Amino acid sequence: MTYSEPPAVTAGITLYGCGRDEEKLVRELAPRLGVVPTLTAAAISEANAGLARGNRCISVDHKTRITGSTLRALSRVGVAYISTRSIGYNHIDVEYAESVGISVENVAYSPDSVADYTLMLMLMAVRHAKSTLRRADVHDYRLQDVRGRELRDLTIGVVGTGRIGAAVIDRLRGFGCRILAHDARSGTDADYVPLDELLRLSDMVTLHTPLTPETYHLLDGRRIKLMKHGAVIVNTGRGALLETGALLAALEDGRLGGAALDVLEGEEGIFYADRRDEPLTSGPLPRLQELPNVLISPHTAYYTDHALSDTVENSLTNCLAFESRNQRG
Repeated sequence: MTYSEPPAVTAGITLYGCGRDEEKLVRELAPRLGVVPTLTAAAISEANAGLARGNRCISVDHKTRITGSTLRALSRVGVAYISTRSIGYNHIDVEYAESVGISVENVAYSPDSVADYTLMLMLMAVRHAKSTLRRADVHDYRLQDVRGRELRDLTIGVVGTGRIGAAVIDRLRGFGCRILAHDARSGTDADYVPLDELLRLSDMVTLHTPLTPETYHLLDGRRIKLMKHGAVIVNTGRGALLETGALLAALEDGRLGGAALDVLEGEEGIFYADRRDEPLTSGPLPRLQELPNVLISPHTAYYTDHALSDTVENSLTNCLAFESRNQRG
């Protein structure tokens, strides 16, 4: 949106967990949008809720779980609205927030960021890129015993056909593969089937549904056992859509052919930090990373110039829209 006149609403907004790249965008956008920003790199917590004093609106990142005590502290200093700079808001107890007088809203951003990354992971998985590159790094240039597969020969199951799932389907059509889809609502012209049928028929399954109480462990042990022998799971949605223990067991016993995971259960406190001097010795992550047919990346599919710009601007405009509604009310 281009403003030719001064903005109708001016608002003070506290942005928590604001990285340097986000800070630059905020400082560029704030004068045009009529925002007076308070910026901190610190994650939101009960201890720093006071930074929002005087601002009804705050913007938070998706990396930190916001506890009930933090929500109560925010309410006490006058916060009435949280805009999370993410599509998902499973890191916030929305119902509890509403009970203490705080509305919560997510943002939309370019679906192409995650869709492009998903296709990259698919191609890397079916061409065994992890083991190929590892061998090349130690100057072993022999061909592997296991050949890659071409997407046009595969059936791909897309679970969740919102903006990102639909963008993945659009890209897959160019490869000529068979596409199956599952969602509570049909949003594309794909072939929609029940979830269990999709799992039985698909050579690769990619997850793009929101994480809710209903979709927690959507792919649990029972459903993973329904999948084709040698099938691959791709997850760029949320880690808890997958039951990690069941996934690991199916990978280790060879029933699944691989996994490509940009998100993982328990990633909080691990992803987005330098762990080179404190290697992980427990939990599923080190076991998954040891497997040659598992790709792990640290929740980075969304992270492009375009998507980050969308995220920051839409979070600010969400706050302004809340203030505008409040003034009219």
